[in-house]
Amino acid sequence: KFNAILLAAGLGTRLRPLTLKNPKCLMEIKKKPLLHIWLNKLHEIGIKDILINTHYLPEQVVSSVEKFKDYLNISLVYEKKLLGTAGTLINNLNFCIDETILIHADNVMEESLIGFCDAHKNRPKSCLMTMLTFETRHPKNCGIVEVNDNNVITQFYEKSVEDHGNLANAAIYLLSENFLESLAQNHQDAYDFSNHIIPSYLSKVYTYKTKKNFTDIGNFKQYEEALKYNI
Repeated sequence: KFNAILLAAGLGTRLRPLTLKNPKCLMEIKKKPLLHIWLNKLHEIGIKDILINTHYLPEQVVSSVEKFKDYLNISLVYEKKLLGTAGTLINNLNFCIDETILIHADNVMEESLIGFCDAHKNRPKSCLMTMLTFETRHPKNCGIVEVNDNNVITQFYEKSVEDHGNLANAAIYLLSENFLESLAQNHQDAYDFSNHIIPSYLSKVYTYKTKKNFTDIGNFKQYEEALKYNI
């Protein structure tokens, strides 16, 4: 059984003034807020139990997801102080069941989550999680991965100025029950998922590369790219 955690607490400082009155997770593509796009993708694959963390302009996030509560079980968790991408997961491990999808809600992709979930089900037995990847045009702004012939990560470079290719971490993960147990035992103090978690699991991370457009809404240039997507 799957459930999902949507990370939606970011300040969106690089997108000001657009984010002065609206949280980053509610930025719109084709009149659809990013958070709603992800909720629809999760609903499409049958996930009903979803936790969303909030911090910046939380009341807007709460009211925006109200209409989904007719068919999704949404838990909203307010963070007075930001816990970080790993900290939020660790702080809500009691919400996680067998397997959990962890999604940074300030990303946008055209593809559904079906192929990603299928890849995770068929991952090598040695792998504890599956990472979504994409080909980026902005490698210095991303975590870049190197993979072997089985699409298992061999190296990971977080926002490196050196050239390590353009296969990027999409910051969307499917986490197995074994991974969640390992996290609870070994990484209770982790804050950032990319910097504090991934390096400890390099040979245990399977990857699935999306076949369609994907970007992080990190700055104006990337937001303008996403506005052209078929969402």
